[in-house]
Amino acid sequence: MGFYSEAHICQCFSRLTTEKRNSVVTIRGDRQKTGHQLVECVLSLARALLHLGLRNGDVVAISAFNSDTYLEWLLAVAFIGGIVAPLNYRWSFEEARMAMVTVTPKMLATDESCYNWHSALQSHAIPSLRWHISLSSPSSDFINKYKILTMEMLLEQSVRSGSMNYSCAPEGAVVICFTSGTTGKPKGVVISHTALIVQSLAKVAIVGYSEDDVYLHTAPLCHIGGLSSAMAMLMIGACHVFIPKFEARLALEALEQHHVTSLITVPAIMADLISLIRPKRSWKGRDSVKKILNGGGGLSYDLVKDVIKFFPRAKLLSAYGMTETCSSLAFTTLFEPMLEASGTSLQLFSKSNPSPVKPGGVCVGKPAPHVDLKIRFDDSSDVGRILTRGPHVMLRYWDQIPENASGSIEEAWLDTGDIGFIDDHGNLWLVGRTNGRIKSGGENVYPEEVEAVLDQHPGVISSIVVGIPDPRLTEMVVACIRLRDNWQWSNNSSKFSVQSNELFLSSEILRHYCRERNLSRFKIPKIFILWKTPFPLTTTGKIRRDQVRRDVMSQLQSSPSKL
Repeated sequence: MGFYSEAHICQCFSRLTTEKRNSVVTIRGDRQKTGHQLVECVLSLARALLHLGLRNGDVVAISAFNSDTYLEWLLAVAFIGGIVAPLNYRWSFEEARMAMVTVTPKMLATDESCYNWHSALQSHAIPSLRWHISLSSPSSDFINKYKILTMEMLLEQSVRSGSMNYSCAPEGAVVICFTSGTTGKPKGVVISHTALIVQSLAKVAIVGYSEDDVYLHTAPLCHIGGLSSAMAMLMIGACHVFIPKFEARLALEALEQHHVTSLITVPAIMADLISLIRPKRSWKGRDSVKKILNGGGGLSYDLVKDVIKFFPRAKLLSAYGMTETCSSLAFTTLFEPMLEASGTSLQLFSKSNPSPVKPGGVCVGKPAPHVDLKIRFDDSSDVGRILTRGPHVMLRYWDQIPENASGSIEEAWLDTGDIGFIDDHGNLWLVGRTNGRIKSGGENVYPEEVEAVLDQHPGVISSIVVGIPDPRLTEMVVACIRLRDNWQWSNNSSKFSVQSNELFLSSEILRHYCRERNLSRFKIPKIFILWKTPFPLTTTGKIRRDQVRRDVMSQLQSSPSKL
């Protein structure tokens, strides 16, 4: 394949320097940059990195808050054929050290979010590191003590020397994204230029992003969801609004000040935004926001209703995907805003877009046009492992030998680790995770299926289902329940009847509710635990099931009467 036919994320520069030459494309606080200025900053940084000694295929680790500077580093490293390894600034130093030992970066770029790493690096050096760059403005004492370069010092080495052309790292690799690591050591997922571009085009086509969009960065750029959406906005020439990290107050201020038209969320982010918007008599973002893409877990029915109420002009979509597939595999439209001219609106769910929850799974929509999916059935069950292939799939895990990354036809399909099925309309239904499966009495129980039923009860705000060791069943199904306001929990199952209009819940009432909704008896939880605090979350907003399971076991050991 000739170089001229290879994909590269910097191919968006021609659009930025022509159509968007004088248009603002990045906003960070009071600082704004046009398309021309953004590209010039990237090229200047790329020249400096080359002059410093960074070479094709070298890995650059970055850990920082979201900013235009972060975006410029992503592009500059990619431009010279380097590979970016975004590290989560919320990690402990030990987690970051493990990641760096795995990917052996030549350079580390950090800002004030990681100042506590510097002293640790003195006593736990990373052998591969040659340079440490500060993206913020530390004191001269700090610079001398930790032997770091500042952005100003680096850019002094940028020498303009004619035109420059971009290059690609081996295999077309551009980013190493780390999985969340909730079940163990994070894995470095190698993403290609091609994967980022086809993912961007899919989001443009399905969500409807355009050059007129003003996009608020709510997700961290170290996460594949935030990174892939940023790339989509670059490709289309939209405007990026940066806040350092998600805080509901800061996000709401940015929404109103910059007339933001699009953003991505996870359920926790949306819930925090709604909680601040709800008390307001009116708010400016009500009419400006036009596109909301949710990921990292499904929105509850009540949260969808709140989104429709407070963002009435926004198209609301939900995406299903994973780091290994460069973000989204499938999309479903939860709400299409009312068409004022005709007085009609798209129904929340139709024949080809069915109710997203039913006993048996959760509908996550149709695959994007470039995505190939199939279900591998291991037995006579009507559900199986969800497999995918296509240009969106990762090249490999970083520590996997390239020649062994795909050795057979069957290995050309990536096993997502999820269980599901595809219905007659082409919709993908998610039943659960293979590694989250509960083996109870010889039967398979997928927690997500049970949670989907429990979360529909009007008194339940959220639930988590886990399996705990049991000598008779192998694992016992346990449900942790968070109640809505004004609802109360009764440990006396017989005190309040199922038909009672009182706002009470008990284990027996919920068991009856599950039976009414045709949940198989072996899937109905044996124990229900009232959970009074928010469920523990990962840095990407996903619930830490492993932590919940440990807490449940600890509770039951201290109160054996519940067993």
